[in-house]
Amino acid sequence: MITKSIKNNPMKILVCISKSPDTTSKISFTENNTKFDEAGIQYIINPYDEWYALVRGIELKEANGGSVTTITVGTASDDPTIRKALAIGADNAVRIDAEAKDAFFVAKQIAEYAKDKAYDLVLLGKETISYNGAQVGGMVAELLDLPYISLASKLEINGTTASITRDAKGGDELVEANLPLTISASKGMAEQRIPNMRGIMAARSKPLTVVAPAEVAETISTINYEMPPEKSGCKYVDANNMEELVDLLHNEAKVI
Repeated sequence: MITKSIKNNPMKILVCISKSPDTTSKISFTENNTKFDEAGIQYIINPYDEWYALVRGIELKEANGGSVTTITVGTASDDPTIRKALAIGADNAVRIDAEAKDAFFVAKQIAEYAKDKAYDLVLLGKETISYNGAQVGGMVAELLDLPYISLASKLEINGTTASITRDAKGGDELVEANLPLTISASKGMAEQRIPNMRGIMAARSKPLTVVAPAEVAETISTINYEMPPEKSGCKYVDANNMEELVDLLHNEAKVI
């Protein structure tokens, strides 16, 4: 594994971003529940990618110098969300021109692009809010033969050493690792940034490179989607009626 002095060679950061439906979107499916219905859906940058991975990458660039490149696997419909990332402060963007079919497909496309680019740091959100799979980061790290640290809530860089605080059961875990490495970001890594007018105007002229996808064998197929069961009405029990509460929890909810 190759490391380099950031002082003499500005840090190169790659941030993986994806789009997700806005949380207010009404979700439905078509073609016998085998395809997500995109009609009328408003897309946003996946919040874990934007608020934590992207913003922290930009903060590190501002503190240490270097560049931030975003990478997205998607079609031209993803360009507005990519431009927002540029408006927030990324220097340039890459779009792998393919539909994001599944986690392995996405990870393979990212790794194929990044393998000869000598990035010091690969950042991405811990998961997408639409699938909650948390798979892409580990796959990218494995394909690039890089160390992988997940669920990072803090990240500091000193020379070629990264100090990471990550969420762990019962508390926090402090990890140190040499660059290059891959990190997935969770809440606490950074604070959300709102693009200002200068950033929005600058984003129009920043480079967005479209790259043909690598050939990747299809590994999974979608059988069908299902909506979660509708929530039933709440039952309220008087605070003084402990016997009724216990009876409901035992015989109806069956949780005790």
